[in-house]
Amino acid sequence: MKVILQKDIANLGEAGDLKEVSDGYARNYLIPKKLVIVANEASKKAIEHQKRLIKIKKEKRRKESEKLANTLNGRELKFTALAGEEGKLYGSITSMDIAKKLREMGFEIDKRKIQLDSPIKELGTFKATIKLEDGLHADLSIIVEKD
Repeated sequence: MKVILQKDIANLGEAGDLKEVSDGYARNYLIPKKLVIVANEASKKAIEHQKRLIKIKKEKRRKESEKLANTLNGRELKFTALAGEEGKLYGSITSMDIAKKLREMGFEIDKRKIQLDSPIKELGTFKATIKLEDGLHADLSIIVEKD
């Protein structure tokens, strides 16, 4: 069955794409969740309109991501944590802690978009990368001090 994607679907395609999927997948999953519309002559005009809307939305998201990347790039986040005498933390600083600190600063960033090489388990300065839309990213400095 030929369908037109209404939203981006992982492993299938982006919104506005014309795809061939199995009948059962379309009828039982995609159509009831309003993720696709059936491709026919009447929906051809809807495709064009949908593509224009998607292009406008992507452009808007990209501008917002660029603005956010410029705002966050180079920022320093300071954490205080209990540590032993050798500088080892009694816990760790994870992407969830960083997302929480960013939320307190007014930035709504999903913890899955924050990338650390590994959980921070000692005192010092570390780098974190926030993956944004369209391949944009922002680099943060994470400073961990003894409590």
